[in-house]
Amino acid sequence: MLQESPEVHVDPKTEVIRKEPKRKWVSYIWDTFDKSPEERRLLFKLDSAILTFASLGYFIKYLDQININNAFVSGMKEDLGMYGNELNYMQTCWTVGYVIGEIPSNILLTRIKPRYWIPAMELLWTVLTMSLSRCNTPTQFYVLRFFVGLAESTFYPGMQYIIGSWYRKDELAKRSCIFHTSSGIASMFSGYLMDAVYRLGGRGGFKGWQWLFIIDGVISLPVALSGFFILPDVPEISSPWYLSEQEVELAQTRMTLEGRKNREPYTKSKLKKIFTSWHIYLLTALYICFNNGAAGSQPVFQQFLKTSEDPVYSISQINSIPTTTPAVQVVTTLAYAWISDTVLKGSRWPPIVFGACVNIISYVSLAVWNIPIGWKWTCYIISGAGYGLSGLLMAWAHEVCSDDNEERSLVIGSMNELAYVFQAWLPLIVWQQVDAPQYQKGFITVTVLSILLIIFTFLVRLLHGREEQDKRYVLKIIQRHPH
Repeated sequence: MLQESPEVHVDPKTEVIRKEPKRKWVSYIWDTFDKSPEERRLLFKLDSAILTFASLGYFIKYLDQININNAFVSGMKEDLGMYGNELNYMQTCWTVGYVIGEIPSNILLTRIKPRYWIPAMELLWTVLTMSLSRCNTPTQFYVLRFFVGLAESTFYPGMQYIIGSWYRKDELAKRSCIFHTSSGIASMFSGYLMDAVYRLGGRGGFKGWQWLFIIDGVISLPVALSGFFILPDVPEISSPWYLSEQEVELAQTRMTLEGRKNREPYTKSKLKKIFTSWHIYLLTALYICFNNGAAGSQPVFQQFLKTSEDPVYSISQINSIPTTTPAVQVVTTLAYAWISDTVLKGSRWPPIVFGACVNIISYVSLAVWNIPIGWKWTCYIISGAGYGLSGLLMAWAHEVCSDDNEERSLVIGSMNELAYVFQAWLPLIVWQQVDAPQYQKGFITVTVLSILLIIFTFLVRLLHGREEQDKRYVLKIIQRHPH
């Protein structure tokens, strides 16, 4: 249940945000169930708009991002003669575009209206994705994949910034994690979709893997267009058609009670404060270790099945069996969110450490390689438990940086961008296509990064705990000596 900060006195008209002596059990199912009717109605509208658009948008973004892997193992490799590291280069071109666009985009979101910028970029990457179906050489893929990455760079950090602008601490992890589960669902759907469209090969002069890009674009188009109508801006400048003036005021008050600051100009003193704080450096390092501490962007399971000689797997099986990994991701991501928000009362670090430990177990085993085939399958599948930490890390960053809107935006953008800076070059060294399926360098690298993830998690917990303690100490002094 939401609780007022002790230093804030709520105006009678906002008494709908009330403090209750005991949390109701129904709030453990969903956090709006023990809130006032006014706040419950507001959150229902926000969830219907923000979560629906965010989840569908991230679904199509991830679908358009990883479809290259399914196309590669479904005939594109042979048709285009991609027997070197061409797949690595295609992924790197996408990552370079993604890296270039992220921080500038998130800075723009603190100055312009997100409801125009984000859907416009969605529309652009939809058109570019469909254009991939006309590529006949790896070079053409390199160019288009760069611009797809550039357009997609606006979405994930941008939507995390918007989610962090509307929800409070007891609501934040669930929304961030529900948003993030869309990537796992998209990974599963892309495998099933490739299995289905592979049978379209030859129709309209397109091969099966080319149809994948066309159909991905067709799915993406209505989602991109819907954003212009349902995406709200941040509370202090928001006026969506589905919220009344009173509901917008209530949303603004909720953020005031949470200590989340409104938009302010960038100044030299603000930039100095941001770049002399540990927030941007440690939170970014934390996210780098998470984002690169898994084989999520590499078709490792597919490659293992594709090179199997006993038994030999069909194209359908190569695309559908590995969907078990993102299925584990979806389940564990949602479990992390509910456990963190409810059972652990907003504590983020235990699920992060758990996910990192699953990574270590899985990838140490795969690095050894000569292990029982049943355990090898298990490691590929349960590694999905390490993919679902992004929402928790982003929620944690919103809370750590709640005192400064511009810092929050810049840190969220920096976390995602620097993680993908590493993803631009690291796979070229440790996930080389020619090493498939025994990516020993990659498995060892993921293990090391997972250990670092645990170390940085405890360090952030320690430093943030000290900051919160200092704030409480200052608050007590102010309360004792108000003048």
